Amino acid sequence: MNLQSLDGVEPFTTKDGSTIRELHHTLAQTLAEAALEPGQATERHYHRRSEEIYLVTKGSGELEVDGETQRVRPGDAILIPPGAWHTLENNGTSELLILCMCSPPYAHDDTFFE
Repeated sequence: MNLQSLDGVEPFTTKDGSTIRELHHTLAQTLAEAALEPGQATERHYHRRSEEIYLVTKGSGELEVDGETQRVRPGDAILIPPGAWHTLENNGTSELLILCMCSPPYAHDDTFFE
């Protein structure tokens, strides 16, 4: 069994500006927790290969995917297909946390900006 705990994972900053703690990274997928502080947003970007699913676990914010903006809050799950431009902004008053699943796995070289 390969058990990971968020307590034992060192955070790092992705190319889009979010701070993540990667729990699992396999050949097929990644699972990470991403955090945005109040007023912080990711840089608008897309992934050529990776499909992402975000699950909001704490806080709230505005998520834009290919020009469509939606308020997101705990319990919301969002599918972001490969090639879809997206950005997430924490416009709330507390930390915004999401679980982010990527398949194929997240890679810096698969993150593209305007």
